[in-house]
Amino acid sequence: MAGKIFYRERQKAKEKTKTPRYRIIAVSGVDLKVYGEHFRQTELKQIAQAVGAKLIALKRGEKHR
Repeated sequence: MAGKIFYRERQKAKEKTKTPRYRIIAVSGVDLKVYGEHFRQTELKQIAQAVGAKLIALKRGEKHR
């Protein structure tokens, strides 16, 4: 079974800014240590591909939309 990396968009990330917008929330089935706090989508994809994991985006509640 492939591992899973759960991530979500940062709460204070703004559209059209050049800052990383995502945070890794949890990792399942993969031996992975994460040292960074904020990631770009391309960085998450590279990490997932390197460890053979699937990326899963967590949905935000109605209050944050």
